[in-house]
Amino acid sequence: MKKILIFLSLFLILASNTEAKKIKVLIVDGQNNHQVWPKSTIMMKQYLEETGLFKVDVDRTIFTWNAEREKAFLPLAGVGETQDLKEPKTDPDFAPNFKKYDVVISNFGWKAADWPANTQKALEDYMEAGGGFVSVHAADNSFPEWEEYNKMIGLGGWGGRNENNGPYVYYTNEGELKHDHTPGDAGSHGPQHIIPITIRVPDHPITKGMPKIWLTAKDECYAKLRGPGENMVILATGKDMSGKAPTDRHEPMLMVLTYGKGRIFHTTLGHDDYSCESVGFIISLLRGVEWAATGKVTIPVPDDFPTAEKSTSREFILKK
Repeated sequence: MKKILIFLSLFLILASNTEAKKIKVLIVDGQNNHQVWPKSTIMMKQYLEETGLFKVDVDRTIFTWNAEREKAFLPLAGVGETQDLKEPKTDPDFAPNFKKYDVVISNFGWKAADWPANTQKALEDYMEAGGGFVSVHAADNSFPEWEEYNKMIGLGGWGGRNENNGPYVYYTNEGELKHDHTPGDAGSHGPQHIIPITIRVPDHPITKGMPKIWLTAKDECYAKLRGPGENMVILATGKDMSGKAPTDRHEPMLMVLTYGKGRIFHTTLGHDDYSCESVGFIISLLRGVEWAATGKVTIPVPDDFPTAEKSTSREFILKK
């Protein structure tokens, strides 16, 4: 019996140490114009935890918006009861403890109500001190009036953003990086379609080992994004091939930035559940989250990663 107790004690200590070494991730959500958001939060949480590298929590505004379509996924976040409203509304008590985490992922979107001023300042301080942040799809539509947030994401769209927020940033068809100060609104896209992604920085930890060109699943190719673009590197661009493209150029899709001592990964991919099933989305997200948290990437590019000829997806099956 004594040997069994010693073995159990050692097992519990080992398990505890393994858990403690996991990268601590916080997903924040609650208000997004994309109806998929309650499901995509759970999809991202499951993708991350399946690697064995991450421990993921969710913090959500008490007032939610646009949650009806995927309401079955709301309880799976483990945040307690929330109130879904017809219009976004600020939650005065929304105050995640960012300092507990290695990286924060935003699954907010267009029209999300502003966070309380103290919460905005808390994220700024967290990032200045060396935190990690990940902006997913419509998170770059959020908070157009929050100057420091715009610096964190580098580029954004919609919400009244225009030339006062910074230049358009894109690659020409000839491969030239442009910072275009032409007046105009920010944010546009053509119909959803399979988008060819071109890697612009092949030796970055996030993109290293990816094919030069690879295909998404059906998704939105965000265009005409503009913003401060400070301390930003565009890792990959997308070209709208829908036939109704708002621009004839290559638009930023995957970006990395620094803010103070903090690291940011910004992906414009992930419009709906089928978009989030793309192997390209999954792997770039996992690698981007690991990089934002640690500055390194250990997650490999898998054999089923898409190529220039073939888009690949993994059907999402919820684990009970």
